[in-house]
Amino acid sequence: MPEPLDVLLSLCAADALGAATEFKSPDVIHARYGAAFRAYQPGSVFSFAPGEATDDSQMVVATLLGAARREGHAGVLAAFREWLAAAPPDVGGLTRQALRLTFTQPERLDGGALAWERGGFDGAGNGGLMRVAAAWLLGHRGAALAREAAVLTALTHADPRCVYASVFLTAFMAALAAGQPYAAAAQAALAVMDSLDARDALVDAGVLGLHTQDAHRAFRGREREARAQVRARVRSGLDGTVTSQSGYVLDTLEAAVAHARRADWWACVEPAVLGGDDSDTVACVVGALVGARGLSTPPELLPDLRLGHSWPGWERGWTATEHLPAVLSHAVA
Repeated sequence: MPEPLDVLLSLCAADALGAATEFKSPDVIHARYGAAFRAYQPGSVFSFAPGEATDDSQMVVATLLGAARREGHAGVLAAFREWLAAAPPDVGGLTRQALRLTFTQPERLDGGALAWERGGFDGAGNGGLMRVAAAWLLGHRGAALAREAAVLTALTHADPRCVYASVFLTAFMAALAAGQPYAAAAQAALAVMDSLDARDALVDAGVLGLHTQDAHRAFRGREREARAQVRARVRSGLDGTVTSQSGYVLDTLEAAVAHARRADWWACVEPAVLGGDDSDTVACVVGALVGARGLSTPPELLPDLRLGHSWPGWERGWTATEHLPAVLSHAVA
């Protein structure tokens, strides 16, 4: 069974590698960096320095900092808002809107559903998937892990495609960490996804409620198709298909499943980095999966690994290996 800290370091390191190639095309990446990518590099469009992880890892850590407050999901949202208030270099549009909509009513958990409504029920970005590994890192397992993944995602991304992709991902991590073979673990995770009534979990948590009845109806009407779409993308990813590395949640999921099936850490992460587009997020998700597989982060990546922003609970200059252990232990204590 891999240690949660090793999984956390793996996703952060993969994210930091992808920071340099984000929004670039494979041709541009090849021309600038060559055919291999085995070290942190400059060139981030958001001015992340080599070795600095992006908003993906920052929000994983913010989730852990929020959990350490022992205030439930309201505490997680409070930690997200503190991170946002510190003006991070990169914030997803739907994440920003969801956190701002209920800023003056911090006890409300339905900002993600409200943002989905305001977007015409068309927002299915990867901003929940990129950070939902935190549910596994916090020690949730079994049915509790599935429900926590659904709720943590829907705090900002309430589209059922986002929710069920995250439920699959965390169940996949759990199955891989338990030692199941890759394809069998994916099938087990799909079964977990199919067995979960995510809408019930979101209603029970207060993510869907009195003020989001339109979102509730939309979720109910779309969740069966959302599950089918997740299943299709997982199966194509298992076959090695990478349709795109865009910020669309199902593109990210498929690409991560395709990349993370390879033999060693570099063989999984490097293609995600070289693929460009939303490479930091794809690499971050791949890093979570390969960490769950027990594939160790290359030791040469660890000394310079940091998070590329300062906010309450984290300073930009802190090294990940020195400070993430305490963040994780306080969150799960």
